[in-house]
Amino acid sequence: MAELTLEYPDDLLVTSGKPRVEVEREMKFQLAVRLFEIGQLSLGKAAELAGWNRIHFADELGRMQVPVVNLDAEEIQAELRAFRGTHHRG
Repeated sequence: MAELTLEYPDDLLVTSGKPRVEVEREMKFQLAVRLFEIGQLSLGKAAELAGWNRIHFADELGRMQVPVVNLDAEEIQAELRAFRGTHHRG
């Protein structure tokens, strides 16, 4: 596994009031969330980067109101057509 070294000011620890390990864990989580949001990582890979399982990561995304499913307008329309087709067959 590759490693990333990130420099940050010492006063970040002071102002956060959190231990170094917790601040670093939060930064890693926030990076994973952002990379997921912009489509650079899948849900599974983002969860892996954060060091969480997929379900826990997805739950946290929901709490943060970050959509877990990112579909463009065309994909949404296709899903709606498929749903309507399945729904009318019942």
